[in-house]
Amino acid sequence: MTSLTTAARPEALSRPVIAAALIELVATAFLLIAVIGSGIMAERLCGGNVGLALLANAIATGGALVALILAFGPQSGAHMNPVVTLAAAATQGLRWHAVPAYIAAQIVGAIIGVWLAHIMFDLPVWQLSTHIRTGIAQWVAEIVATFGLLAVIWGCRAHQEPVTAFAVAAYITGAYWFTASTSFANPAVTVARALSDTFAGIRPLDAPGFILAQFAALALALPLLRRMDGHG
Repeated sequence: MTSLTTAARPEALSRPVIAAALIELVATAFLLIAVIGSGIMAERLCGGNVGLALLANAIATGGALVALILAFGPQSGAHMNPVVTLAAAATQGLRWHAVPAYIAAQIVGAIIGVWLAHIMFDLPVWQLSTHIRTGIAQWVAEIVATFGLLAVIWGCRAHQEPVTAFAVAAYITGAYWFTASTSFANPAVTVARALSDTFAGIRPLDAPGFILAQFAALALALPLLRRMDGHG
């Protein structure tokens, strides 16, 4: 999942790194509140119908993404995703010295978001997921999901800013359904979802495979992103 950028607009770069990182923390926390909270609500209300629960989870996540990218994009780029942050730095859209603060903020924010979702739904704050998500099919799905997410973001940069928000949200909503992994596409989201034994969780043992697949997608996508930026 996940995530998401206006690809580091110049005004975002001019802000102090710590201020931008704090915005990333808040944005990523709200993203995980949306992912985990809607998953819990969907599971409770859908009477065991997993397909309906997934549909509700996907729509809620997509709606939240539109709002979060529009709200936080001008301040930090609204990456909410270490893969997007690294891609932005690699394509000269973000200064490398900002990368560690962004990624740390995204991971911390994602975990805080999961814990807040648990509190809202009266669940134990500390959990480890038992939801098995592993195997070649899942890893290939994560490569496809992450590659596609990056291509959508960079492909939208020629348009006005709101286009990115709606395109990313539409892509993630669709990718919940057309990928076998339900499209995590985000290392910070993967880490945080391992800490929730709810509908959207992933077993901690399985998280490294997803994260490696996401970074593999970044490596595969970078030549395309550079060409789309005119650097290739």
